[in-house]
Amino acid sequence: MKLLAVLTIVTPHVNYVAILPELILIGGALLLLVSGQLVFAKIPTAFYSIGSGAIAAAALVASLVIWHDVQARGPFTTIADSVAVDGFAIVFLVLVSCILILASAIANDFLVREGIDGPEYHVLALLAGSGAMLMAAANDLILIFVALEIMSIPLYILAGMDSRRRESGEAAIKYFVLGAFSSAIFVYGIALVYGATGSTNLPQIASYLNTNIITSNGVLLAGLGLLLVGFGFKVSAVPFHMWTPDVYQGAPTPATGFMTALAKAGGFAALLRVFFSTFGVLRTDWQPLLWAIAIVTLLLGAILGLVQRDVKRMLAYSSINHAGFILVGLAAATSQGISGSVYYVFVYAILVLGSFAVITLVGGKGDENHDLDAYRGLGRRQPVLAFAFALLLLGQTGIPLTTGFLAKLYVITAAVRAHSYALAVIAMLSAAIAAAFYLRLVFLMYGVKLPVGSGGDEGALSLPVTGEPDDGLDPTGSVPTGVNIGRVVVPVPTAVAIFVTVAVTVVFGIWPGPLVDFVHAAHFLF
Repeated sequence: MKLLAVLTIVTPHVNYVAILPELILIGGALLLLVSGQLVFAKIPTAFYSIGSGAIAAAALVASLVIWHDVQARGPFTTIADSVAVDGFAIVFLVLVSCILILASAIANDFLVREGIDGPEYHVLALLAGSGAMLMAAANDLILIFVALEIMSIPLYILAGMDSRRRESGEAAIKYFVLGAFSSAIFVYGIALVYGATGSTNLPQIASYLNTNIITSNGVLLAGLGLLLVGFGFKVSAVPFHMWTPDVYQGAPTPATGFMTALAKAGGFAALLRVFFSTFGVLRTDWQPLLWAIAIVTLLLGAILGLVQRDVKRMLAYSSINHAGFILVGLAAATSQGISGSVYYVFVYAILVLGSFAVITLVGGKGDENHDLDAYRGLGRRQPVLAFAFALLLLGQTGIPLTTGFLAKLYVITAAVRAHSYALAVIAMLSAAIAAAFYLRLVFLMYGVKLPVGSGGDEGALSLPVTGEPDDGLDPTGSVPTGVNIGRVVVPVPTAVAIFVTVAVTVVFGIWPGPLVDFVHAAHFLF
């Protein structure tokens, strides 16, 4: 009997309502996958897209229900304290749900255009979304690692989804190999932290550090550094950014936009919780390292973005620059800095989804039309589409009356109040440099005269045509062979997604109160 008592397995109490959004995404993904196998007739792509959007909407409703519960009873933990249900987690649950809804609409038109049938794309997107949600709510380093892999593995596959393009396969291989290395480094970091503190639970680690004086913390700091390497890869921080330009360029464009928004959301959610909430007592040790990483990330992303001719590579370096701004908020190591970083992640995810929706349309059949010349004169051919794209680009630039301006303002203000004046100045300098490549693209859309007879023509017109150059960028005025200078079809789902992203950017840029209040409620459990 004593032996049986020793062998008794104690199972933790599970509050299924607390993890309902994740369960909805995982269950919905399985349902979509099985539905394609149970019906002999070919199921249209729109069915899977609508189903994916509906599942994400259900997860959004569940997230808001949990938010109401948290407001009523306060934050709490479940599953042996491994999952935290607090304001911080809820903000990212809502964000991931919104990302999935918009991404399903954007992907539908691409999948139909490219003839990619089946539920695989949406199933992978839902599973990746569940991993990002778990990363935001994870209260244990082991669960963070599991969630990181749940998010990452579907993204590796999505990068290589277009099997007809060699670049897509190369992107998937590069992403997978480097991602595997970063995961191994991350696990090693968890092992070192466990060896130094005796726990992988975040509140227990924080309690240990607050109540004990560690005379020799080399193992702990080494573990912390390895954790930062793993997170740095996921959020494209320099020098762990090497995969970003090639993967962004090679992956299918809707997948690129999705992975940009989702990986930033999941990666930064876990990074902010681990470093500020758990290792806050060691901030004097990790702050200098974060300052250095933030500076090189800001400058490299801005400077290398200037020399890109491929718009997807340009936005890849743009995402690196934005990661630097988010790190500025974390480097401030204050509650204001964390709120600024959360707000930045939220608005950047919306901006980048809308931007890649437009790039998906302009890319055309085969998803190959991504040279900057493809955008020459877009403002004359399709003024509404060009205007929407211009607003999204200007939002990323950080002009006033957009959410992008407020995002940059919040993190820089947090840095100034934390007396990180040099970091704030470098961040503003990088924003000025990055504005050049955003404005260059806007100028191409509005500042170039089209060849006679091309404006308003339906379909693509591929030719070398010589016109009157008036942009100062191309002295010959020639348009490279194969560049689409005709109108592009804008399907309704993508048009709705673009409209929503533009509306969020402008409305909450002019009237920021509701979104700012929501993000400011992102308090940690401990």
